[in-house]
Amino acid sequence: MKQPTRRTILSAAPAALAFGAPLLSARPARAAKSSGPGVTDTTIKIGNTCFYSGPASSYGTIGRAMAAYYKMVNEQGGVNGRKIIFISYDDAYSPPKTVEMTRKLVEQDQVFLDAGPLGTPTNSAIWHYMNQHKVPQLFVSTGATKWDDPKGHPWTIGWQPNYQSEGRIYAAYVLEHKPDGKIGVLYQDDDFGKDYLKGIVDGLGDKAAAMLKVKASYETTDATVDSEIIGMKAAGCDVFINTAIPKFAAQSIRKAAELEWKPLHILSSIGNSVAATLQPAGLENCKGILSDFYLKDPTDPAWKDDPGYKWWVAFMDKYYPGGDKTDGGNVYGPSNAATIVQVLQQCGDDLTRENVMKQAANLRDFRVPMLLPGITINTSPSDFAPVKQVQMGRFDGERWRLFGPLLTGAVG
Repeated sequence: MKQPTRRTILSAAPAALAFGAPLLSARPARAAKSSGPGVTDTTIKIGNTCFYSGPASSYGTIGRAMAAYYKMVNEQGGVNGRKIIFISYDDAYSPPKTVEMTRKLVEQDQVFLDAGPLGTPTNSAIWHYMNQHKVPQLFVSTGATKWDDPKGHPWTIGWQPNYQSEGRIYAAYVLEHKPDGKIGVLYQDDDFGKDYLKGIVDGLGDKAAAMLKVKASYETTDATVDSEIIGMKAAGCDVFINTAIPKFAAQSIRKAAELEWKPLHILSSIGNSVAATLQPAGLENCKGILSDFYLKDPTDPAWKDDPGYKWWVAFMDKYYPGGDKTDGGNVYGPSNAATIVQVLQQCGDDLTRENVMKQAANLRDFRVPMLLPGITINTSPSDFAPVKQVQMGRFDGERWRLFGPLLTGAVG
């Protein structure tokens, strides 16, 4: 069935109760109602852009999982009595299309805020527009470091760990376990990929020049990344840091196996979904690959008795039964949406865009069920980086196995 380019869902409820998280803090005392565009006494209209088609369409399930979460919230009573209207448009991972769809959301649909829009190049294309028009670009679904810019862009806030910090963590791992390694990096030739590369270079410090043998970039319009992988093997690389989106990450894993090239392989968090990357690459080709995690991997049986995991399975069964339970995108979607709902809940009846940003910058030890143990969401007026920690994992041919402590790759 063809994926519609517009999806509108009505729904709402206290996220903490619905999501199996701790009880929400006491609801703010009712004051005179104040509201911005897209808000009525009974509804809150929010927008989103997602990749339902194009080279990154595997991420489209995130938008569908978000819609499912808002549907659940609505069925359970809404946010402070208001149902959520969620409008999500397909931008096909194309920045010009993102601009078109976002202008439609803001100027025609009159949404209250942009909720978890996907992609670094796509969000970059609307970054200034959203801030000029003072529309919350809330918990963008991308780890670009630049979203943590409360002074320069006070209407945009990130959500997941930033790519530079992840790159620093990968560099630290290589320095500890393969200090004389020859590194090849595969990255997307845009702000997203360059963020990862900068983190790796900064993390390697004065060893970067000697250790970084190949910096191979690709465009989303490329057919394959085979030549880049061939080049890394030919250059004698014995470490491969793979920061590609799922389509190209899977291609690179398959090509490495075909070439019988067996480097120390670190796969970034944006490409470590079993469903979107590892299965297409062939699970047998993925054994030994390392990655980092901040959300519970849904394929890991270690979580089978975990209350948060049990909640997620029940949520998927009821509200997104067609969703793939091996796809990490279906963990990310409701986790991000739950944070949106928490902010709306904290707003009470002061549903102005200014108060949304004030509450988004006032999250204290907030948790959603599928965050790894020990990781909490924290923000402040000077800190727009909600999730800051990760844990390393290794794929054993069947599932990811976590190891080591929680890590933070500080970015100065």
